[in-house]
Amino acid sequence: MNKDIATPIRTREILEKYGFSFKKSLGQNFLIDTNILKKIVEAAQLKEDSAVIEIGPGIGALTEQLARSAAKVAAFEIDQRLLPILKDTLSPYPNVKVIHQDVLKADVKGMMEEEFNANQDVMVVANLPYYVTTPIIMKLLEAQLPIRGIVVMLQKEVAERISASPGSKEYGSLSIAIQYYTKAEIVMVVPKTVFVPQPNVDSAVIRLTRRERPPVEVKSESFFFQVTKASFAQRRKTILNNLTSQLPDGKQRKEEILTALAASGIEAGRRGETLSLTEFARLSDELYPLFN
Repeated sequence: MNKDIATPIRTREILEKYGFSFKKSLGQNFLIDTNILKKIVEAAQLKEDSAVIEIGPGIGALTEQLARSAAKVAAFEIDQRLLPILKDTLSPYPNVKVIHQDVLKADVKGMMEEEFNANQDVMVVANLPYYVTTPIIMKLLEAQLPIRGIVVMLQKEVAERISASPGSKEYGSLSIAIQYYTKAEIVMVVPKTVFVPQPNVDSAVIRLTRRERPPVEVKSESFFFQVTKASFAQRRKTILNNLTSQLPDGKQRKEEILTALAASGIEAGRRGETLSLTEFARLSDELYPLFN
């Protein structure tokens, strides 16, 4: 068995060997706690024949644990300086492929067809850089990739927003967008002390399990997301005020918006955070003919 990468001593040795310095702009924080990495892998519920997409492998701490549990790991790394390090640290694992690409620009579906078997069980597992968490998750979900789900470490506050329920202060358009595609649950909270360098905030691991079909049916997905986004534009404002200020010509069409709210059974004085997914679906379907 190879020595784990994710120990403070081994991590320091690797960084010193390569003279590696952290880039703030890439949000690099490396985990130095093997137990937490093992829990992340457990949360992904991998089988021996599973494949994994990892984003931002760093020096390979999580990659190594994934490689021991899955049949194949494809890891996207944007930082060229890490490629020789990964080649070294992951040399014992022939089932890992490191791809030097920005996952936001990459053709992930094409990569899956090339690297994985047809109908293989696929999970995305990653310790995501904080500054691009949401765009990465949304890209993966909107691309309708054939994946079972996503297990990621991210800022605790973002994890709370993703998994929030209506009526809570964390609930917003991000909660709705992600819960439309997946079932979201926080697996564990991770203290900032288990990273180098130490971030300013605690993290959480969240598991997103893909739904077979969204929990609500809507006439237009893109318009549904436009309405939910508009409804949270200014959290203190009522749903009517937000919709009139955010939708095209909304101020001139206030009466029509009021009619649509009434037809959806939603009081104009409510705030966006009190509406459930079902209510947003009804509302966006009522508004859709008016704005399209």
